[in-house]
Amino acid sequence: MSYYTERHGLRAPIEKTYDITVDMYALIIDCCGKYYKNLTHLFPLKCHHDFTASDYLAFNENAFQNRMKFKIPALFRDENRKIGVPEIGDKYDQYALLDFTEFIAQNINDISEGWNNERYQNYWYTNCLKTSMIFSKYQNEINEIFAESGLLYTLTGEKIIERVVENNPLTPEIENNIAAVKEKGTRELLSEAIMLHKQPCPESQRDAVEKIWDALERLKTYYTTLDKKHSAAKIVNDMAHGEAEITDLFNAEFKTLTDIGNSFRIRHHETDKIDITDTRYYDYFFNRCLSLIALAIQYLQ
Repeated sequence: MSYYTERHGLRAPIEKTYDITVDMYALIIDCCGKYYKNLTHLFPLKCHHDFTASDYLAFNENAFQNRMKFKIPALFRDENRKIGVPEIGDKYDQYALLDFTEFIAQNINDISEGWNNERYQNYWYTNCLKTSMIFSKYQNEINEIFAESGLLYTLTGEKIIERVVENNPLTPEIENNIAAVKEKGTRELLSEAIMLHKQPCPESQRDAVEKIWDALERLKTYYTTLDKKHSAAKIVNDMAHGEAEITDLFNAEFKTLTDIGNSFRIRHHETDKIDITDTRYYDYFFNRCLSLIALAIQYLQ
């Protein structure tokens, strides 16, 4: 439900960002903390109650904290070396926080818990179940934090975090067309490029550009009964329906993209290549190359 200021246009729009502030960090950590007990199947603490002579299970906080030191070593920790929230001025790795959020998502299971006896309440127990229906609730809460704070990330049903690219030309239809590409090498390169493009860290976006340029070069050799030059010419001719002006347009675009891949530090890393100094350029390079490929694969035979 929207609030009064939202309904009447009195609230300033949320600033969209990939940068996780301290306040955002605190919200995400607090949300994750609510689900620690759902990891009891991974971190069980076997307890015994002497008076009732009963064994029961609880969440092993110490084992969990120690495991996370090695599982996600860059995750921010407080002065007691426990998972915590940074203060303004502290250095922290926001991508380690996203790793932690994924770890919770990929490992939470349903539990049942309660007092052993409602009247005497001798001990609080946890039973681990083999289902994970709780994930849906966790996913909704994390994505609500992302949306309300303007963070351009989403926790998917596959239990991974992907970045949200606004006005993204990559559509489900394009992904479906890529999945239908017959030539295995081209299909795999394109799928890997898309997977990397969706990842939050800038390094993955850089690697996505390299992969999609590799896919472009592989695409030129799609028709294996022809050499590279004639295979590429057939692709362009089919795209252009033989029209001279359109053929010239697509030939020029293929050449331009090839030149970009050779001139900038995309596929080659010699010292004479042009460095890409602003990470925001990677989306431009990726989308430009994707646009040509997405069109070309519709004409493959």
